[in-house]
Amino acid sequence: MMTSHSYWNRAFLVSLLFMIACSVPEQKKQEIQTGTDEPQFEPYQEPFRPQYHFSPPANWMNDPNGMVFYKGMYHLFYQYYPDSTVWGPMHWGHAVSSDMVYWENLPIAIYPDTMGYIFSGSAVVDEQFSSGFGKKGDPALVAIFTYHNPKKASENARDVQSQGIAFSNDNGETWNKYDKNPVLESSGIPDFRDPKVMWHAPSKKWIMSLAVKDHIEFYSSPDLKMWKKESEFGKDKGAHGGVWECPDLFTLKVDDKDKWVLLVSINPGGPNGGSATQYFVGDFDGKQFNLEYPLDSAVWLDWGKDNYAGVTWSNIPEEDGRRLFLGWMSNWEYGQAVPTKTWRSAMTLPRSLGLVKTTDGYLLTGTPVEELKTLREDHAVQSNIEVSDPPVELDILDGTNNQFELKANISLNMSKKLEVKLSNREGEQVTILINTETNELVIDRTRSGNVAFESHFPAIVKGPLPPLDQKQIDLHLFVDKASMEIFINKGQLQVTNLIFPDKPYNKLLISADSKAVIDTLERWNLTSIWQ
Repeated sequence: MMTSHSYWNRAFLVSLLFMIACSVPEQKKQEIQTGTDEPQFEPYQEPFRPQYHFSPPANWMNDPNGMVFYKGMYHLFYQYYPDSTVWGPMHWGHAVSSDMVYWENLPIAIYPDTMGYIFSGSAVVDEQFSSGFGKKGDPALVAIFTYHNPKKASENARDVQSQGIAFSNDNGETWNKYDKNPVLESSGIPDFRDPKVMWHAPSKKWIMSLAVKDHIEFYSSPDLKMWKKESEFGKDKGAHGGVWECPDLFTLKVDDKDKWVLLVSINPGGPNGGSATQYFVGDFDGKQFNLEYPLDSAVWLDWGKDNYAGVTWSNIPEEDGRRLFLGWMSNWEYGQAVPTKTWRSAMTLPRSLGLVKTTDGYLLTGTPVEELKTLREDHAVQSNIEVSDPPVELDILDGTNNQFELKANISLNMSKKLEVKLSNREGEQVTILINTETNELVIDRTRSGNVAFESHFPAIVKGPLPPLDQKQIDLHLFVDKASMEIFINKGQLQVTNLIFPDKPYNKLLISADSKAVIDTLERWNLTSIWQ
């Protein structure tokens, strides 16, 4: 669906030509007879194509980049290779939305050049007019990204990566690279990337968080051009099973006080294998990040296998008050092998982050944004359902498609184990086990559908249950064509996993080892954003 915001009328023709060139018209599903043995489908209607998650028109996508809110529009840039469905020379793809739900695809924003590929980074609105790129009353958008030099990488050089900037004076439609790039050169470490920049009002300077192999380095600048190293963090903190990537530093309120949260993605080394994102809570004074939690081991934003490289939007209006997050919904263990043909990868649902203080420390929460409720249709509800063993089959999934939202409020009572199973006529199934004996949520996708394309995919995923109030569980579940996102007790536990069922899940079975009660069970079908 195209946005109706008048600002984009000027770019409509360019956008249309781009989408035609990429073969991405947004049309209703229709098989195309091509003379081949395998039927072809219209774009955004292919098998496994997400219907309410963002995915690129065609070809390869990974990390979200440059996420910034400007003049009523959410900008999403992303790592993009327009010539293949596997990783290659990176560009910045571009899409915009007025609500984080319906997206308009725009032309590629930033292309590789002689300095290298365009790796991940961020974008800011230079409301301080510090860079000199904008003018009073009309600040420039400034993108900060990593240059990756493939020639130096092939030679095993140590100065492979550096940071460059580009600016836009037309609301992100076109971008001009700074003629004195790079603005920050490598410190002699090949992994020197993914700058996330913010304005730090107390010190009146820009702060860059940069991933440097196994730690984060903080830099400051008065103008986005000249950068000074301030400090380092993390060489002896958190998880170190792989390279650190895609940091993000921001504040969240807890007990009416601002705490600083630092996100760091890591690959490999996630809690269930491969890619994942950890977080740290503390204070930041414009120079140094001082850790408060965790003191030793890593804590994870999402315990599933498929939420990586996520960062938050900059420049969200103060009156909105949310810290809004989006991640890449895949895993480097198998991301280039998933069974899609014309496109590869999608983003997670946009989420609002929060911080909760518990007896063990701080818990970073994530809940689907309220705007997603606009997708709801065909509401069904059941209440006061007793479940035990054998399982109770609940006739609430209509099985027409795999685009639905399920919400259950559950009283466990004396039950220590409760299992939710979604399955289809092909015998494919996903099971969700709430186990209070081991204090775990366990998701089994080993029989979820097509799982044979890569050995790491058919996984059993585990995550720790949050503290339970009176043994009450709030289970919030989103299923799209090829994904399942689970939120427990207002997002105190988040679990994101890809799935590739051949048919929609049409059966819901719930069982418990002792009598439990489903106080309310609601299901909404969710409409497509691409029709």
